[in-house]
Amino acid sequence: MTASSDTPLARLKDLGLTLPNAAAPVANYAPFVRAGALLFISGQLPLGVNGVDPAHRGKLGAGVSLEDGQSAARQAALNVLAQANVAVGDLSRLRAIRLGGYVNSAPDFAALPQVVNGASDLVAAVLGENGKHARFAVGVAQLPLDAAVEVEGIFEILA
Repeated sequence: MTASSDTPLARLKDLGLTLPNAAAPVANYAPFVRAGALLFISGQLPLGVNGVDPAHRGKLGAGVSLEDGQSAARQAALNVLAQANVAVGDLSRLRAIRLGGYVNSAPDFAALPQVVNGASDLVAAVLGENGKHARFAVGVAQLPLDAAVEVEGIFEILA
């Protein structure tokens, strides 16, 4: 028998977090798609407590601090996990394959990996050994709703 802190939801609780409600798509796309044993989660914004507006808006390197960017990435990753939980019903059935982080950044902002670490660190903390993943972090000129960060994910659904 595993200890309760060995489950993803217990780890979330230990971090003082709960899964938010999965956000509804705002355009003509699916929030997630299953293809065989793979689960693709559409890009998620760092939506705040109202589930509509981003908790962090603006450009990294032009008004948004690195710490706020990391917080935005963490919130976006939490929203990725919320979508994944809706898709499979149990986060313990998932292994992270790849996270992608898009950072709304000024042209000279170079700390993109450090921003997306907010997402990677959360997924690793929640999924434990199954949270280790490949990743990309890119700077972009703009994101929907002027969000500071957007995170997408690919997961393997375990039997």
